[in-house]
Amino acid sequence: MRIESVRTFARWVLAGFMAVAGVGHLVATEAFLGQTPTWLPLRSAVVWLSGVVEIGFAVALVAWSGRRRQVGWALALFFVVVVIGNIFQAVAGTDAFGLDTDTERWARLAFQPILVVWALWATGTPLTRRRGPDGRLRRSRSDRSPGTDAG
Repeated sequence: MRIESVRTFARWVLAGFMAVAGVGHLVATEAFLGQTPTWLPLRSAVVWLSGVVEIGFAVALVAWSGRRRQVGWALALFFVVVVIGNIFQAVAGTDAFGLDTDTERWARLAFQPILVVWALWATGTPLTRRRGPDGRLRRSRSDRSPGTDAG
């Protein structure tokens, strides 16, 4: 299996996760309030907005191929921003999503960097692309225009 096929599969799986999470925010808003910092105004609106954003990312990951790398960077940044909610939940000790022990709440934080890397790798951002011996970014076949050489 070629690497671009694996990237495409990873991008579609990530899009599926984002769609499910986004819909979850809209239909189970109360459950997501457990990780929404109490100092935020309009907490329910924040949960709804993040759900809409997640659905938007799901669509963009599969439908906006011309801006794939920008979508990857934006999604990675989103994952970094929402870690605030995960930290809040761990510090406050609130139960949500079946995370009802301190160990589970803190362990969840370990997955945030994985999501960041997944978003970047699946969208083919330059930091996750392979470099040749000369330090130059290797271009995949999907990056090459028809009629250009492999260099």
